[in-house]
Amino acid sequence: MFSSRYLAGCLSHTVLPSLTRASFVHSRGVATRTVTLIPGDGIGPEISDSVVEVFKVAGVPIQWEPVVVSPETGVSDDVIASVNKNKIGLKGPLATPIGKGHMSLNLALRKSFNLYANVRPCLSIPGFKTRYDNVDVVVIRENTEGEYSGIENVPVKGVAQSIKIITAEASRRIANYAFQYAMQHNRKTVTAVHKANIMKLSDGMFIKTAREVATRYPNIKYEEMFVDNCCMKLAMNPQRLDVMVLPNLYGDIVSDLCAGLIGGLGLTPSGNIGDNGAAIFEAVHGTAPDIAGQNKANPTALLLSSIMMLRHMGMRDYADRIERAVLGTIREGKTITGDLGGSSGTKEFTQAVCKALKQ
Repeated sequence: MFSSRYLAGCLSHTVLPSLTRASFVHSRGVATRTVTLIPGDGIGPEISDSVVEVFKVAGVPIQWEPVVVSPETGVSDDVIASVNKNKIGLKGPLATPIGKGHMSLNLALRKSFNLYANVRPCLSIPGFKTRYDNVDVVVIRENTEGEYSGIENVPVKGVAQSIKIITAEASRRIANYAFQYAMQHNRKTVTAVHKANIMKLSDGMFIKTAREVATRYPNIKYEEMFVDNCCMKLAMNPQRLDVMVLPNLYGDIVSDLCAGLIGGLGLTPSGNIGDNGAAIFEAVHGTAPDIAGQNKANPTALLLSSIMMLRHMGMRDYADRIERAVLGTIREGKTITGDLGGSSGTKEFTQAVCKALKQ
């Protein structure tokens, strides 16, 4: 399947100096890959620590290169250089002050590396009961434009406007990605989600382009759905949907809705894919400052995102082993965090996953 001050040493494991991708050979004779690590804010360093520990126990041939992204530093030259060099990154949650004039740091990262596709698989976790069973949907969200283009102004006092940008180029790129994803993962249907009955030009362009792309993939069923109707169908019968492709804002909303179907953002992985070879995988939940540093955070979302990352890098055997350990620990239910109904802490959950890896 599927804090900004981190560099001071919040990970309990040694971070080796930055090396080129094939300059270090793992003990099993596999070339070690260097991955950029953005621990993030709040609980970010704790859940990043969990991933590093699990990877160490699993013997994953990865070397971490930590960098800082914060409201003070933004996406600095060091961050850009690290991701451009390594091409792969793993990111914890980032805090952005609300209404303070700061550009979202997540948005800044997407723009810096042209991470045009956000991929969010939402799959029911065996042994963890929610209101819905057998959920298996994938949300593919256009990541670079729409309402999140960042173009806002106040033309006159008391009036604020936000400009929505939809281009044929970006729509074609995300639609192609959705169909390619469906083919590669043996999915049957791609649903383009829109509101072209109201936004006839912007969403109209998105849906017109998706239709054109769909003609190139005759073996994948193509359908269209208004975003409000899509939300209703997900609430009534999520098994009805398969792969959804959406403009930016709709994708943001629908992906969180889908996360709720399987237990919340704490159980949902996410990856951002660029057309220049860069990819950043992330936990999409918040920074949870109220529990930061208290050994209460659930690292599952970042662990599952790191599993997505390993598969993206072609390290499927490691991904499968870690996935079995994580899902097995949740299914067993003895050492799970409070948000999952248990009483264990971050470290105890991580230790249980590591124990499962050793068995």
